[in-house]
Amino acid sequence: MTSTTSSFPDHMELTGEGLVLRDWTEADLPAMPALFDDPDVAYWTPIVSPFDEAAGRARLERDRRMRAEGTVVLLAITVDGGEPLGEVMLRRAPEGTELGYAVGPAHRGRGLAARAVRVMAAYAFEQLGVDRVILELEAENAASVAVAVKAGFSLLDVPLIEGEEKGRPYTLQTWGLDRP
Repeated sequence: MTSTTSSFPDHMELTGEGLVLRDWTEADLPAMPALFDDPDVAYWTPIVSPFDEAAGRARLERDRRMRAEGTVVLLAITVDGGEPLGEVMLRRAPEGTELGYAVGPAHRGRGLAARAVRVMAAYAFEQLGVDRVILELEAENAASVAVAVKAGFSLLDVPLIEGEEKGRPYTLQTWGLDRP
């Protein structure tokens, strides 16, 4: 098992399921607001809202710092390594190796999130040696619950996670996918 203190590679590109998950770059900054400055992203995720190019730059800097610390990696979801269509995240945390995602509104309904989650889960199993990856979702977020089911996750019998984000209380269910 990889220690949570070891860093992720400086450069990452994962392929599979018709996707290329790649590093975010400065060239992606103009595209980020169209992906993340969205009411659904603002409501269901901790991504800052409103989201503009300055927020993108801050996110890129934070991503690089957290990657170097070995805690989080954020990759752009693309079909060919080019235009970003969304993002997939892997976070090492005490409660487990958590995955997350956000797909831009113009790109939803194409199965991008479920495919990206499966590719990132395979990376976690094969490269990090984890036995389970988790998703933490609000039961009312029907689109994310559908992604979890489509990606092969099962609702775990663990306590709910309650908190507050952006002034809004939330209750998260934990979904798990075990190493094949």
